[in-house]
Amino acid sequence: MALMKALAFTATNRVEMIEKPIPVPGPNDAVIRTTTSSICTSDVHTVSGALPVPTGRVLGHESVGIVHRVGSEVRRFREGERVAVGAITPCGRCNYCQSGHATQCGGMLGGYQWTRERDGNLSQYFGVPDADYNLAYIPPALSDEQALYATDVLSTGVAAAEHAAIPVGGTVAVFSQGPVGLCATVGARLLGAGFVVTTATRPERARLSSQFGADVVIDPRREDAIESIRSLVGADGVDCAIEALGTHETFEQCVRITKAGGTVVNVGYHGWRSQAPLPVPVVSFGLGMGDKTIRGVLAPGGRERLTRLFRLMETGRVDPTALTTHRIPFEDAVRAFELMRTKGESIIKPLITY
Repeated sequence: MALMKALAFTATNRVEMIEKPIPVPGPNDAVIRTTTSSICTSDVHTVSGALPVPTGRVLGHESVGIVHRVGSEVRRFREGERVAVGAITPCGRCNYCQSGHATQCGGMLGGYQWTRERDGNLSQYFGVPDADYNLAYIPPALSDEQALYATDVLSTGVAAAEHAAIPVGGTVAVFSQGPVGLCATVGARLLGAGFVVTTATRPERARLSSQFGADVVIDPRREDAIESIRSLVGADGVDCAIEALGTHETFEQCVRITKAGGTVVNVGYHGWRSQAPLPVPVVSFGLGMGDKTIRGVLAPGGRERLTRLFRLMETGRVDPTALTTHRIPFEDAVRAFELMRTKGESIIKPLITY
């Protein structure tokens, strides 16, 4: 049996390079030979214990590559084609998918299968379920690096903005400028926000935030974020607030700064710092009657979603590659993971090549 190398969870806060058999596709599946990957902060949260997974489970949900083998029922793809797959891989057939909630395929968070339910794709080869639904061709004009960003952080950040119901010319606050928060800033601009204010504590991320469309970037360590935002947009607050960090503090701030009738979108991964109930400030919530909407968002999956994001890059409307701060060979993936865990060397995203 042919073997491959993969980056796997081996203990809490520990990852190692291991060997596993190259996957064999089922009838509706495909196996991809990986060419480029990245590591997500949510992989770090999972390894820290926020999401229980078995020892030896392969990490990763951001990879692109070349079709290696396809199952007997796959019709859209053939060996040798360059493809991408999203971090969310719905079946397209279950009741959740059929009712328009494919991210929750089969049940809560069910569309997020990588590492959670099956091996992830930080490996030399990886299997893709329901390939005709989940794979997308990478256009010739796009590099693997560009296509890689559509698989998760760009899709997730834009999804946050999509669910925020941003009125044209409206005001938006994005709390935290990690990779997803930065892409939420991109999404807010794409969807017609008139004024975008963000929070960032690291200078390199503040610079990118301005580059990606923020009008004002606030450092919450140096000033009160809520008071600063009110001084910019008025005492009522913003039309929409996006939580992109996954902490109780930033979630509460989003509720406090959103005006009556506005929308709070949570796209942060909670549970990595605290699994206590999220605080909803009662007065800011209008004693439960303030007409504020709170939405928890997971990025959509599927071929059509990827194709639309690719189009934004093909036409030059979006270039997420500024997020790439490190280029690291796959054999050094453990080091890449450690940099993402510690945020060493001012890393934002590593590009891993095979």
